[in-house]
Amino acid sequence: MVSKKSKGLIQVFTGNGKGKTSAALGSILRAVGHNLKVFIVFFMKGKYPYGEFSSLPRLPNVEIASFGLRCLIDPSNINPEEIAQAELALKTARQAMLSGKYDMVVLDEVNVAVYFKLIRLEDVIQLIEAKPSGVELILTGRYAEASVIERADLVTEMVKIKHPYDRGIKARKGIEY
Repeated sequence: MVSKKSKGLIQVFTGNGKGKTSAALGSILRAVGHNLKVFIVFFMKGKYPYGEFSSLPRLPNVEIASFGLRCLIDPSNINPEEIAQAELALKTARQAMLSGKYDMVVLDEVNVAVYFKLIRLEDVIQLIEAKPSGVELILTGRYAEASVIERADLVTEMVKIKHPYDRGIKARKGIEY
């Protein structure tokens, strides 16, 4: 687990600014540098060619699982398959967290999955409350619920001051994805 001398904590990266997944990826990189074992579950990221999908498996002690469809989700018109994928992602994250094999478990975009009602907030709270003491748990995504924030040990809100999207600059391969 994390360290015989330290307790695993709960971290939340949220807010409308860029950098939530990037912060989690930085935490993963640091953990791997100390030979910790990491599992990351991507919610709603499907098969899109995100750069982290090809780089993370190259790192020692990192396993990934990605769930979701390749399209963007319309929260006013949820596809039942999107719900099934998010539920499977949460189940996979819970299994990894409880397996005793990982020091760090990351749930990327889980907060958005809750906000879009793809998964139930109560199920995420149950996962948080079941966290073994030696596991570092990281939850990312906009719209973190107050009850998630309340249970966290560290919460960072990314605040957008300025973003290239505002000037019409589209997401760039290798930078935003």
